Amino acid sequence: MDDISHYKLRDETPENIARAIYVVNRHAKTAPNPKYLYYLKKKALQKLIAEGKATKKGLHYSKNPKLSKQQSDVLVLAGNYYFHMPPTKEDFQNLPHLGSLNNSYRNPKTNLSLSKAKNLLEYYIGMDKANRPLSSPKRFHRHTYQKPVFKRLGERYD
Repeated sequence: MDDISHYKLRDETPENIARAIYVVNRHAKTAPNPKYLYYLKKKALQKLIAEGKATKKGLHYSKNPKLSKQQSDVLVLAGNYYFHMPPTKEDFQNLPHLGSLNNSYRNPKTNLSLSKAKNLLEYYIGMDKANRPLSSPKRFHRHTYQKPVFKRLGERYD
């Protein structure tokens, strides 16, 4: 297992950014509100691609298409990690279609906390403290169960 906890938080090598994206993406898949995590992933991948530190390899059929329609995702190589992101119109024109996803490949595991990964990506994409959400929205507390009150026929509920 790779451990980047001993690295400086601001160590912005493409490999460290890719590790942070991997951790954020892994947590987003099971998070109750994954929107912000997917936003971080998308912005970081776009910046890596713009800087020439990541490359778009091709298009894959989506594993979970919306409304049972066939859909494609862009396969992006960043460091030793592969990621999927939504395609643009230009991607359909410029990238080869690679067919179905190869399930035999797995990204390398990494040992990095979600908070460190988020901090690294926020710093990398240039997100200032004012625009950053403080925490995920708090869930509503469930009310304790109350037995229903039954009145006799003709009695009032006050």
